[in-house]
Amino acid sequence: QVQLVESGGGLVQSGDSLSLSCAASGGTVSSYAMGWVRQAPGKEREFVAGISRSGGSTYYGNSVKGRFTISRDTAKNTVYLQMNSLKPEDTAVYYCAARTRQTSWGIIIVSLNEYDTWGQGTQVTVSS
Repeated sequence: QVQLVESGGGLVQSGDSLSLSCAASGGTVSSYAMGWVRQAPGKEREFVAGISRSGGSTYYGNSVKGRFTISRDTAKNTVYLQMNSLKPEDTAVYYCAARTRQTSWGIIIVSLNEYDTWGQGTQVTVSS
């Protein structure tokens, strides 16, 4: 069974950058459509970014488009989220997610209900 472990969260100032990592075990990231999802205090979980099984397609939520970049390193079996120009409204717990059920090669999963495996989350706090 695939397990996902996020790391890299922390406290930063507005305008700073931060890189999150999601290390997978029990499966390979190139086998799954994967994504990052966040949940701010008192709010519902929000899709942030997704990457296809092929790794060749990515998609972003409107609130992070142009600032965040999702990528993966198959040799390290890790998915990353590079976050630039951080804003206080980016403050949230960030979760890595995978869809381990069969997914077409180029499909990006945006619906949170379609992800079946989740990490424990990592806190990102952006101060103004």
